[in-house]
Parts: sequence; structure tokens; C-alpha cells
Amino acid sequence: MKDLSITQIINESLEKAISYPEYRQLVRELVAQNTTTSFQKTEAYIGYTKLNDRRMKRWDKTVKIPDNFKERLSHFKRNMTWLVITESWCGDAAHLIPVLHKITELTDNIDLKLVFRDENERLMDQFLTNGAKAIAKVIMIDDATGEVVNTYGPRPSKATHLVDRYKAEHGTLTPEFKETLQVWYNKDKGQNVLSDMMDLLEL
Repeated sequence: MKDLSITQIINESLEKAISYPEYRQLVRELVAQNTTTSFQKTEAYIGYTKLNDRRMKRWDKTVKIPDNFKERLSHFKRNMTWLVITESWCGDAAHLIPVLHKITELTDNIDLKLVFRDENERLMDQFLTNGAKAIAKVIMIDDATGEVVNTYGPRPSKATHLVDRYKAEHGTLTPEFKETLQVWYNKDKGQNVLSDMMDLLEL
């Protein structure tokens, strides 16, 4: 396998990338077929895909973008592509990506594209989190230069703090903690993602 530059790897993945509406349609079809995007077609991953389809459906309807965010975003003029590495079974992705989609619906300057981790190993290997292939991972690319200007994920900042603190105390994430994290996502309603994006985009 020849060595490629990060730019070449990103461009290779962008050629396979899909839009959020295409992603939502694909996940619905996977649920109907009782399968998942992962190369590992486990019952657990299939179950998570079904759960995430319901989560995304809910967030698509209920995520609200505050007026102050809309106003600040209206002044954002940089043309960017947000390339998100995901899988249908990933719970964090199901909470994060619908919020990103809501943001990009408000501006013509940001294009949201999605690719799958298992199908884009070389891309994933360039954007590890503490050495792990954690998703969802957002790669923010300047359209004019092709430069990666920032990355985001796999979780919003407050969720990351909760996870890191729990791991430090307990060594691993228990099923009970994962339920606690889901409760946090449901209460937060995407607002932490919005505040993180205001900082990253310097809005």
C-alpha cells in the first residue's frame, strides 16, 4: 500500500462521502434489513443501529438553534467542509451529527459530509483520539487550501469531561455510566455541541 499524504487520504475519503440526508436514509434501510454499517454484523451493533435511528429521528425534530448562534453564524464567511467519520452503531455519533446538520443547514459556507470508519482506515488512523479510533470524529477542512484547520469529537466537551473523570476513577466505562451519559445527552439537547462550535469557529 503506497504512502499517501493526509490531503490525498482526505480527498480519497471525500470521493466516497455522503450527505446527512443520504446517511439518514441509509440507516433507515439498515434498520429495515436488520443490519449495520460495521464489518462486524453483531447483534449488539444491529441493536445500536436501531436505537440510533430513533435517536437521530428525535434530534432531527427537536434540536433548537438559539437566535444568538444563528446571528453569529450569519457573519461566518469561511468556506469549509466538515468530514465526519462515523458508523451507524455509534451512540455518540447519533447525538452529535444531527446537531452538526442543523448548523450546516443555516449556512452555505459549511458542507457536511460523512464517511464510515471501517471503510476508511487510512483516514481514521490520521485522526486518532489518545491512540484510539474513537468516533464520531469531525475533520474541519478549509475549502480554499485543503488544510485541516481543526478536529472535533468524539464527544462534546462536557461529555468528554464526564467520560475522562469516570475512567480516571473506575478504569473503564460501565453499562451504568453509559446510561448516565445518555441521560446527559438527553438533558443537554445539543447545546454543548453548539457552544463548542462557537468556540471552534470563533463566532
